[in-house]
Amino acid sequence: MKQTYAIIGLGRFGSSLLESLIDADQEVLAIDKDPTLVESYMDIATHAVIADAQDEDALRDLDLASFDHVVVAIGHNQQASILTTILLKDNGVRHVIAKAETNLHARVLDKVGADQVVRPENEMAHRLAEQLMTPNLLNFIDLGDKYSLGEIKIVSLRFANKTIEDIDIRKTYGLNIIAIRSEDRVIITPEPDELIQVGDVLTVAGETKDVKRFESLVAKIR
Repeated sequence: MKQTYAIIGLGRFGSSLLESLIDADQEVLAIDKDPTLVESYMDIATHAVIADAQDEDALRDLDLASFDHVVVAIGHNQQASILTTILLKDNGVRHVIAKAETNLHARVLDKVGADQVVRPENEMAHRLAEQLMTPNLLNFIDLGDKYSLGEIKIVSLRFANKTIEDIDIRKTYGLNIIAIRSEDRVIITPEPDELIQVGDVLTVAGETKDVKRFESLVAKIR
């Protein structure tokens, strides 16, 4: 589904987000007060404009309230990111996502009305730590309220040539298998008689503690 985004600040985070959204065929307005940065994204973004986000008249002229999402990706100038967030909410922007540099910065952004606050460096570090500690947990998505979805690579011979029914993952581990992926197949909502092989990647859903417990067992038992 195509949505509209405005990204304020074309530093490393803002520009990377812009390119990812454009690659996903979304409509993106790029905004920065640096003419050189704006010029470099003229041919990449759907539109790119030079504007100071701390200028309320400039923000109003851009009609940002009509966008589905506005991202405040301003870098180290915390005062500018906070003021911009306030102005966006005052101008009726529905969904403001603000990048925070520190925990205190994040708390202030939340207090002044940001709908979502992100700390990319912290989140990346947390994800890397999870990958290092759980090497067979290839991907992990926190679904909130203690539940998660994980992609776990089967390396244990304990599971070789056994069906989902044989393993009884729901009863034994409290998880549901959403998909099975190998080099030559992807099976969505597999049947109980589907065979699991070493090297298969299982997409499982359940409580976070159970996802991590299952990954730990897969890693330990050869």
